[in-house]
Amino acid sequence: MIKVLFVIGHEYHRASLDPIYEVMKQRGYYDIFFTCTDEKERRFLLFQRSLKREVEERLKAEGRRITSETEGFDVVVTGDIFKDASPYGNSLLCFVNHGTGIKTILYRLLDRHRNTSYAIFVEGPYRKRRIEELGVGGSSSVYVVGYPKLDPLFQGKLDKETIMRKWNLDPARPTVLFAPTYKPTCLDKVREKILPLTKDYNLIIKLHPYSWRGKYAPHWHHTIYEKNLRSYPHARLIPPEEQSILPFILIADTMISEASSTIFEFLALGKVGIIFDLECEKLRHHDGMPLLDEDNRRFLEGAFVHISSVDEIAEAIQRALNPTPAMLAKVDNLRKDLFYKLDGKASERIVDKIEELLKMRGGDENKGQEV
Repeated sequence: MIKVLFVIGHEYHRASLDPIYEVMKQRGYYDIFFTCTDEKERRFLLFQRSLKREVEERLKAEGRRITSETEGFDVVVTGDIFKDASPYGNSLLCFVNHGTGIKTILYRLLDRHRNTSYAIFVEGPYRKRRIEELGVGGSSSVYVVGYPKLDPLFQGKLDKETIMRKWNLDPARPTVLFAPTYKPTCLDKVREKILPLTKDYNLIIKLHPYSWRGKYAPHWHHTIYEKNLRSYPHARLIPPEEQSILPFILIADTMISEASSTIFEFLALGKVGIIFDLECEKLRHHDGMPLLDEDNRRFLEGAFVHISSVDEIAEAIQRALNPTPAMLAKVDNLRKDLFYKLDGKASERIVDKIEELLKMRGGDENKGQEV
C-alpha cells in the first residue's frame, strides 16, 4: 500500500485535488488520509475563527479518513506551497496548483521556498515556461501533465440541464458568469451596476471564496449583491458552500473577470470571455512586486473581449456571444499553449508520475519531462 496524505489548505482546493484522489481510490492500493490546515473566517473585523473542524467533518461525511499525523506518508499532495514542509519528513511532496491564472503569487511562494523539493504538476507549456524563465523552481521538478481540475468536465460527469434546473435558470436565455477574484479585483468598479446591464440574460455571480470570509477581502463583496438581488430575478448569487466553479463555467455562454483563474478555465472549454482591464502598473505587493505576471489589458488579446468600464459590459457581452472566426482561431491556438491534453486524463497522468517518482526516489527524476 502507498500511504498518501492530502493537505487541504482551503476547501476550494478540492476541485483540483479530488480528481487525483478518485484515481488513487480506484487503483485500490493507496492508503489515503486527509487534513485541513488553513481555512478561517474573520468575524467582527478583528477575530478569526478556524473552519478546520467543519471542513474535516464534511470530508468524514463523504467517507474520507482524517488524520492529525504529518509523518510516515509516502506521498503528500497539496494545493499550496507549504510555509514549513519539515513536518512532512521525507515524503514525496506533490504540488497541484488549485487555480491557474496570471497572478504572481505562485512564483512568489516558490521563490521563498526554493530549498523545498516538490514534484510540481502544471497544466501546460506556458506554466512550465514561466517557472523556468523566472528561475523560481529551486530544487523542485516541473511536470507538464494537464489540468486535473477540469477532468470531470472532459469526462462528461456534469450535466448542463441538471445544473440549469438546480439554479432555476431560463434555458431560453444566454448565461453570463461574473467571476471576479479578490485581489486584484474589478468588484469596486462593477459593484451592483452589472445587475441592470444583464437583465436580458441569466446572470451568475460566483465570488472568490475569500470574498465571503472577511479575512483577505471585505464583506461588502457579497453583501452588496445580497441587498440588491431581489430586484433582479435574472441574477443568482452563488452561496459560499458551492466551492467549485466547474458547474458554472460549463453552463455559462460567456463570463466576465479580470485576473481570476476562471479566465483560463473558460478558455479551456473553447469559449470566449470578457476581461475587465486594470491599471496593472499600479498593482503591487507590499514589497513592490507586481500582483500580476501578465498585463491583463493584453492577456488573451484577440481571443477575449477587453473592457475598461462598466458602461462597455452590454456591448462586450454581445461581442463575446458572437465571436468572429479570428477570435475562435485565437482561442484554439491559446488552448494549445496554456493546456496539455484537455482529455479528462490529467489526474491519471499525475498518479502515474507519482508512482514513477516513488520508484525512482534517490535517483534521477528526469526533471521537467511530460508523462
